[in-house]
Amino acid sequence: MKNLKENTWVWVIVQDPEGTEQFLGQHDEKNNVSFVPFFLEKEEAERCSSGLVKKPGHKYEIQAILFEEIKLFCAKEKVMLFLLNGDGEILDKIQP
Repeated sequence: MKNLKENTWVWVIVQDPEGTEQFLGQHDEKNNVSFVPFFLEKEEAERCSSGLVKKPGHKYEIQAILFEEIKLFCAKEKVMLFLLNGDGEILDKIQP
């Protein structure tokens, strides 16, 4: 998936979309890596969403974003981007 274009729309999960919104991040304890999961299809994000770690009491929403924008955010925050499928399997790891 390294050929993902900057202007491709991808799907992310946003925490508190009507307040201080932020991308839902995850932490891989085994490898000590923080990452933002993203998906190529909304349906994949919906299927995987229930298996991701979330903070109780927060609202979550699946939103489309340009790949370039999520990549810039992750570069600034120094976190990886993981492309996941609906089963939560990692399809690609991207160091922005």
